[in-house]
Amino acid sequence: MKSSEGTRGVEAWVGERLPVEKMNFDSMVQKKEVPIHRLSWAYYLGGLALFFFIVQVVTGLMLLFYYQPTVSDAHASVEHLTLHVPGGGLVRNTHAWASSLMIAAVFVHLLTTFGMKAFVKPRELTWVSGVLLFAVTLAFGFSGYLLPWHQIAVNATKIGLQTIEELGAYLPGALAEWPRLIRETIQGEATVGQATLSRFFSLHVILLPLTMAGILGLHLLSVQLHGMSAGVDETPRRKEKFFPTFFLKDLQLWGLAFMVLFLLGTCLPFESLFTYPLFEPFNPNGSTPDGIKPEWYFFWVYYPLELLPFWVVLLAQGVLGGVLIGAPWIFRDTNRRTLRLLALLAALYLVVMTVFGEQVYHLFKD
Repeated sequence: MKSSEGTRGVEAWVGERLPVEKMNFDSMVQKKEVPIHRLSWAYYLGGLALFFFIVQVVTGLMLLFYYQPTVSDAHASVEHLTLHVPGGGLVRNTHAWASSLMIAAVFVHLLTTFGMKAFVKPRELTWVSGVLLFAVTLAFGFSGYLLPWHQIAVNATKIGLQTIEELGAYLPGALAEWPRLIRETIQGEATVGQATLSRFFSLHVILLPLTMAGILGLHLLSVQLHGMSAGVDETPRRKEKFFPTFFLKDLQLWGLAFMVLFLLGTCLPFESLFTYPLFEPFNPNGSTPDGIKPEWYFFWVYYPLELLPFWVVLLAQGVLGGVLIGAPWIFRDTNRRTLRLLALLAALYLVVMTVFGEQVYHLFKD
């Protein structure tokens, strides 16, 4: 009897989160409405992140025609594509800029969704799948960073992998060996080399895209089934049809984003933001150049690692991960005003560490 009741309880829980009876064109498109209020702009962020991901897929497929995933040819193939293939520089710059803009859109989307309390029942699966997409997006950035095989990419990857091994010092008994085994599995050999590049390439172009496709499918299905969250405490006075009104506005934003990407890809090479020596081919026998650091979207954890004891940052990251996954239950009874304040504080921290992280580092270290 108890087993039967438990089964029915699980079925009811899943059925409420994934109402298959609404899985039809009429419910998911024709009757779907979008609330209009002062935070309605946040509804477009998910679609914007999706657009940048589509650009990543298209440009990434183009790059595959020329990229050679070997330590001897990777940098040369990227350089040949950029300098000698018609339109190659534009495609590569667009891919790089779309990567950063996608991650930025995902950051803002996560914060606004949290501040609008869009994770409440029955949207728990929407939120959890969104958090997983956030993690996969960062994994895309980390794995793709190594592929050009230049100085900053290889040395920054070495630091990132070494950080994984350092976790072992804080684990008991046999568990202390796990981080080292994980690092060696990812790295593939004694140091970052051909095996590492091959594994990162496979991760970036096969495993992560498949993972993204599965989780993204669940996320988009959940959004369509449940519609847009109210997002504010007061009842919205107006609503607009999802199709075609909101859909066409989404496409207009995509057009604007494409124009910005095209201008950036044409006029501002991504490498121009860094000093040239960092983009020279990696020399395994040379010294590590100055200025090695991860991409900007890891500064929020990179600079605390430089300033604080490793265990403090490790504990904070563990707590943050648990809070993000458990937000629908942890903050179930928290009002939106408090959540918006927490989201604003998180955004302020991210901006300060991303834009002024180096100054903060020198302020406390010097």
